[in-house]
Amino acid sequence: MQRRSWIKNTGGLLLGSALPVTIEAANKKPVLRVAHLTDIHIKDKWDAPARFRRCLQHVQDQKPGVDLILNGGDVVFDMNKENLETIKTEWNLWHSIVKAECSIPMHYALGNHDIWWNEDDKGQALYGKKFSLEQLGLSNSYYSFSKNGWKFIVLDSTHLDIDNTWYIGKLGDEQMNWLQQELKATPATMPVCVLSHIPILTATLMVEDHIVNKWTMLGGDMHTDTAKIIDLFYQHKNVKLCLSGHIHLRDKVVYNDVTFICNGAVSGAWWEGNRRQTAPGYGVIDFYADGSFEERYVNY
Repeated sequence: MQRRSWIKNTGGLLLGSALPVTIEAANKKPVLRVAHLTDIHIKDKWDAPARFRRCLQHVQDQKPGVDLILNGGDVVFDMNKENLETIKTEWNLWHSIVKAECSIPMHYALGNHDIWWNEDDKGQALYGKKFSLEQLGLSNSYYSFSKNGWKFIVLDSTHLDIDNTWYIGKLGDEQMNWLQQELKATPATMPVCVLSHIPILTATLMVEDHIVNKWTMLGGDMHTDTAKIIDLFYQHKNVKLCLSGHIHLRDKVVYNDVTFICNGAVSGAWWEGNRRQTAPGYGVIDFYADGSFEERYVNY
């Protein structure tokens, strides 16, 4: 952490310590600590393997320790623009680094760079999401699990647009129906965290360079079914937090008491430094039994 950021954060902690603290607050401890790593884009170039190893070590050096890693997708650099041999090389590199350097359980969401949509390879048996699902040991691209009193819902937000030439952020009817049933079956007292690759809701698109007198939001930059998802969340007050990546920028939007956090990328600007003002990093979230949480972004 840069010295200036450390001083700022320390000052906030000192100020907070001067305030009255109740016995209840003092005894409150998180039930789970999660690291949110997204947009790693591993490739054997730009010193990316060594930098990713340092990131994993940084995560594992957190005190208190991290219990779980949520991987927000874009694991490899870009399956869509590579041949099969390069793709296999990138995935083998990923597996070798994680096996050697990471002792924390990891749950994955698929990113757009993890999907093989090369138009010339449609005849291949691994076309689409099949290859990455096999690499990640997933039977389906969306799923849920529970941990220490919290429900985690992992969404598949990347799909081909109607012209089948480019991706778009959405759930589709089948996944939307599944999400509705998943939330309906979750006890109202169990807090929910949602993980997606493409943001469900973000303000980062309003600071992009292509803005000229108006904002242009492309279908691949944010979910196109945002309104429908937000309406669903409004019916389930136990949905507390939504995590995403994809934009390589960091922001936090609170809407209808749901916090939407788009975290910066582990790779920063695709291993070329900061992406605008967001440094390479990852999120750390402390989850509490009462459905509250505390979070921060860590520049490793």
